[in-house]
Amino acid sequence: MTSVIFLGTPEFAVPILDALNTEYDVKLVITQPDRKVGRKQVLHQSPVKQAAERLNLPVLQPEKLSGSPELDQAIALQPDLLITAAYGQFLPTKFLNAAKIAALNVHGSLLPKYRGGAPIQYSVINGDAETGVTIMEMVKAMDAGDMYAQSRLPLTRDDDTGTVFEKLSTMGRDLLMATLPDIIAGTETKTPQDPDRVTFSPTLTKAQEHLDINLPADQLDNWVRGLRPAVGGWVMLNGVRTKLWAITPLTETTTQPAGSVVLREKKQLHVAAGNGTVFAVNQLQPAGKAIQPIAAYLNGAGKQITQGDQIIGEA
Repeated sequence: MTSVIFLGTPEFAVPILDALNTEYDVKLVITQPDRKVGRKQVLHQSPVKQAAERLNLPVLQPEKLSGSPELDQAIALQPDLLITAAYGQFLPTKFLNAAKIAALNVHGSLLPKYRGGAPIQYSVINGDAETGVTIMEMVKAMDAGDMYAQSRLPLTRDDDTGTVFEKLSTMGRDLLMATLPDIIAGTETKTPQDPDRVTFSPTLTKAQEHLDINLPADQLDNWVRGLRPAVGGWVMLNGVRTKLWAITPLTETTTQPAGSVVLREKKQLHVAAGNGTVFAVNQLQPAGKAIQPIAAYLNGAGKQITQGDQIIGEA
């Protein structure tokens, strides 16, 4: 049976690992180390580690794979295939060369668009009409290898990063499992990436979580959905750092400055954005509070808000 070393970390990679384990001999799983999460700093295992333990597969978690004893252990297994899906680290060349058949990556974009660590987030943030998944050969340069196969996924304004992750995870699993037999047999053709069409999607920074209220409402909505559900985009609302979890761009326009209240009713709050556009706030979360619908906020902390107030400003 064809042997595999699998590398992945988030939930995106779990269906792929599950499928591989049913058809191939998964010798080893490599994932990121357990991390402390939240204000209480509780130690959490990655979703891939949890899946590997459920499947009774051996797991390694080097802080840095390159130059580690864990790398030597993995190379010694002499796998037929190396397969990664959102692992989060570069693989050393000598590790890539250890694969007898191929070193493959399940990448969440239509390469050569969005090489890098946040392709799904950028597809939502940029308001793309579609995204997809690519099965590619791994090489030393980031996401630059030849492509074996792609599948395309239309995007809608109901999508956020979470829903796209889930859809592409399933799509990537199915595409990989359909493509692997021909790759193993040596009959699958590869297509080089067009260097003139390369774009990048670097990991998002903390600064990018601060929403720019001067963007037009539709672009602001793209950012809200692109940052959801992992971190959430924030603004200073009435002097309190507040995450906007769901907004709706509206067709109405206004001459009021961005961040001011265009409409305030019992269960509605419409706010001006850039270029005279307007959006409705649906869900928000003041610092230290739970996520709440706008009606609850307006009945509580936002009780004094009135039409014309400038409620969103700079940090």
